[in-house]
Amino acid sequence: MGVPSFYKWLVGKYPSIIVPAKKDDAGGVGESPNPNGVFDNLYLDMNGIIHPCFHPEDQVCPPTTFDEVFEAMFEYMDRLFRIVRPTKLLYLAVDGVAPRAKMNQQRSRRFKAAKDAKDAEMEENILRERFKAEGKEVLPRETYEVSDPNVITPGTEFMEKLSKALEYYIRARLNSDPGWKDIKVILSDSNVPGEGEHKIMSFIRAQRSRENYDPNTRHCLYGLDADLIMLALASHELHFSILREDVIHEIQPENCIALAREFFKTEESSRKCGGWFLRATEASPKGKIPKKQYQFLNIWVLREYLELDLMILNPIVKTDIERLIDDFIFICFLIGNDFISHIPSLEIHENAVDLLIEVYKTTFNKMGGYIVNTEKVKDKHAAYLKVSRLEKFIHELSMCEEKIFVKRYELRERLQRNILSQAAQKEWNERNFDNVEEYPDGPDLTVKSFSTQCSISTVSSDKSDITANTLELRRNLKDTLRNKQDLVKSGACKHDWIKLGLAGWKSRFYREKFGVASCNEVGKLKKDMVQKYLEGLCWVLQYYFADVPSWSWYYPFYYAPFASDLKGLSQFKISFTMDKPLRPFDQLMAVLPPESSCALPKCYRELMDSEESPIQKFYPSDLQIDTHGKRFLWQGITKLPFIDEKLLLSATKTVENDLAVHEMIRNTVRQEKIFLRNSNTLANNAAFVRTSDSSSEKLLIDPSTSELGGWLLPADDDGTGSGFFCSPIKDLEDIRNDQTLSFMFFNPELVKPIPRLLDHVKIPEKTLTEAAISKRPLWHTYPGSRPPATIASAVEAQPRISSFGRGRGSPFAAETSQWSSSGRSNGRGVHGPSMAQSRGSRFDSGGAYGFRPAGGAWAGRGSAHEQRRGAFQRQPVRPWARGDNCGGNGGGRGGSGQPRAW
Repeated sequence: MGVPSFYKWLVGKYPSIIVPAKKDDAGGVGESPNPNGVFDNLYLDMNGIIHPCFHPEDQVCPPTTFDEVFEAMFEYMDRLFRIVRPTKLLYLAVDGVAPRAKMNQQRSRRFKAAKDAKDAEMEENILRERFKAEGKEVLPRETYEVSDPNVITPGTEFMEKLSKALEYYIRARLNSDPGWKDIKVILSDSNVPGEGEHKIMSFIRAQRSRENYDPNTRHCLYGLDADLIMLALASHELHFSILREDVIHEIQPENCIALAREFFKTEESSRKCGGWFLRATEASPKGKIPKKQYQFLNIWVLREYLELDLMILNPIVKTDIERLIDDFIFICFLIGNDFISHIPSLEIHENAVDLLIEVYKTTFNKMGGYIVNTEKVKDKHAAYLKVSRLEKFIHELSMCEEKIFVKRYELRERLQRNILSQAAQKEWNERNFDNVEEYPDGPDLTVKSFSTQCSISTVSSDKSDITANTLELRRNLKDTLRNKQDLVKSGACKHDWIKLGLAGWKSRFYREKFGVASCNEVGKLKKDMVQKYLEGLCWVLQYYFADVPSWSWYYPFYYAPFASDLKGLSQFKISFTMDKPLRPFDQLMAVLPPESSCALPKCYRELMDSEESPIQKFYPSDLQIDTHGKRFLWQGITKLPFIDEKLLLSATKTVENDLAVHEMIRNTVRQEKIFLRNSNTLANNAAFVRTSDSSSEKLLIDPSTSELGGWLLPADDDGTGSGFFCSPIKDLEDIRNDQTLSFMFFNPELVKPIPRLLDHVKIPEKTLTEAAISKRPLWHTYPGSRPPATIASAVEAQPRISSFGRGRGSPFAAETSQWSSSGRSNGRGVHGPSMAQSRGSRFDSGGAYGFRPAGGAWAGRGSAHEQRRGAFQRQPVRPWARGDNCGGNGGGRGGSGQPRAW
């Protein structure tokens, strides 16, 4: 759903939804029962496979050519197939041309990536010059066929080759793999419009609307995007699992050292190499990277959790879990997705979903019932949305807005002071402790070990020196780029003139962000933003539950309105005009930066570069990024000019005639294809398509002989026709031995979605109780960035006091010192109403600063680096000063909790 950390929140709140995928040690596919259960259909969101294979972060030797990417993808898909073992259908969905609402996000992401690459190249050139001046020789920088991931966009040469490669893969497996012989395979490539996951859901919605559809069909969808979870819930299919990599417990890039591809280029290993190497730890000896672990997220268990968590006390209407789920999906749109921005007061890492659920439950009766009615989702005038109820819900939500902003501001200010204090501490240490030896297990040990390993494989000491120098250069480059991303540490963090939550914050916001100050200007701007945001909520709702309501609609602002500004919603009339998606080359022009123009045909490229081009203004050389309220540069909002679609299309139309034939083929809109063995039961019906005189007419698939509904049409496979395939599979001895057929596939026309469980569905026995729902306080109700270890009731029972102290211990007990007067809590020293310091929390404010109140006792160690310059200190704190009963000793234990008299 385009919301970072949503999956992490979901698993943390509802842990039983996850089941590890089991390995099959008994044999291959077809030789033993699947230890993970029986699945009918497997759907692959292919972009979740393409990207990890194109630019992997966990391989020593990543691919450098397109063919190597395809080989890695084939292996990846084989692995997923062995885990799931579908018995009826495999659906491969590649992202096609997206709706305009998504293109703005794609454009922002690609321009940011281009800027980062340019900055990295500039820094690398500086480092190379420095190394050259120092006499350090390094390996030359090389470029590869896969150097620009922006080619993973519909219309590029790479995507065209990918389509051919996937056809090859499908036919090869159907011909030779026993586990494939009875299944049907549908390929929706990048020339079929629509995002991959939404093409999959459109297929499922249409199939389940058929009269003979089996309501107990077992679905499994592979993908990493959080919106897959929401889409699965919106399908109201009960037997639905999402297969994912266990990204929460896997090694993350922050724990790795980035190396250049050319680093390991030696005579012994002259092929491509590079990527990420794990730091040497006990968990990863010799830098080996563990194999990926997979897990199933079971939707029926998540539904059970939501039924308990969304329980309404004394509801005024009979509660319906299907409608509660629909409302849950809708209110989660407010935390943002790929199509509209999040409400400014709602951040997922602040447990905003908990706040949404709590407000929904407490205002359900005030609203008068449910917010949305997805039975009417195809209505042209938004009858599916009860606007008056939504407005009441948002009004209650806005009551927390200023509290959230104030807390954010205070935490951010404390964090900045903490980091500045640590920087001063580091400078003090470097000035006074130059003779202190480094620990033998420090980061440099990893570099030395890699340097040693690499030098063993080299022929001469000279090559070993070059290799070591190259490693040093890459480490320096990574450190430089990482430090530049941290705006606080790099000193690039601008002063916060807006100060959200503090008196006058709204007027300051609109003046700073939009340049408007008068009441009339601000009022008009608010009205426009609210109308477009309401349209956005309706657009996303239709997109998730039915289909694209408009291909050209988009939200035309960089920021969402505040919750307190979402008023008077009933005055707006919502409707959408159904139009057509852009063609692939037009989307490329809309989302690619000039640095990736090589992915375009030459005639289109000139429209980007020429100063006389009417659309040249859409490709600024200077990228403006708004980092207000953000610590890291990558979190900022890219303020690119919005594309004028009419102007873009009029410009591209002038060069269409200059396209070569093969380029015209890449720019066409295609239909999905279905592949199967000629022994498949569907092939008997399909034979009619091949032999019929009226081969241009669709053949309706007979539902009595197939689990699949829809129509077939002969596929035009490069002129071979008749549904047959001129196979490119080089390892087939004779093309006549190819036992596969292919046809164009047309899904049944969906008249009306069914937002409920179907009749005769088998409902699994419930296993959860109310105790399974974790109770935790809302983020804005407790001080500090982390919740207390106790549940909300315990928080309410304790008075809030003014201690800044932190002991060291459980990461979730960081704020218990605000309420507890005991000496320890889960291993963390805490205090009563004392201002003495124990060892500081890494990110929280108070514990990081040692200070001495006027006339008071010395504070304990302020942080792991023995802070000497706290933001609140009134007298200098001695670096050796340690608290006794008042503070911790810096080694993980706080004081006794008895405050020392000042």
